Amino acid sequence: MTGYTLSRRHLLTLAASAALPPRLARAQTVREIGWEDLIPPGVPYSEIVGPGYMDEDSDTWLPEFDANATRMNTDLDGQVVKLPGYIIPMETSAAGTTAFVLVPYVGACIHVPPPPPNQLVYVTTAEPWPSEDIWTAIWVTGTLRTRLQSTAIAEIGYELSAVAIEEYEWP
Repeated sequence: MTGYTLSRRHLLTLAASAALPPRLARAQTVREIGWEDLIPPGVPYSEIVGPGYMDEDSDTWLPEFDANATRMNTDLDGQVVKLPGYIIPMETSAAGTTAFVLVPYVGACIHVPPPPPNQLVYVTTAEPWPSEDIWTAIWVTGTLRTRLQSTAIAEIGYELSAVAIEEYEWP
């Protein structure tokens, strides 16, 4: 009887792991993070964004970033994380969005100047997200990398290879 129970446990464990997306089944524990976690420990947000200035021609406030704005939290490099935010589509097709910038608030990079690089995440996904809606909050789960890169809309400090994207459920 004991041999049967052990085999049954193995079968149940195998079935449970097969139900997970392949990359998550092999991955480490998913760590739910917030935007403040992207800032290196010991660096207050007030030391990232300087006073800035008003561009009178475009009637836009342009923040000034100091060197701390490009400092990343390297402890997160290679970690599997789950981060909420909003999308700024970068690559779309009929199937949906396959690359986007994840931003901490609605309209960042479009309607207002971009946040500092360590508050932006470039996301790629093999499974297209079926929406370009920048007003819908989402959760993105995947492996986070620290990688400063320049795009047409902003300097971006992180990249994330998504294995899961879901709509954010407000508490």
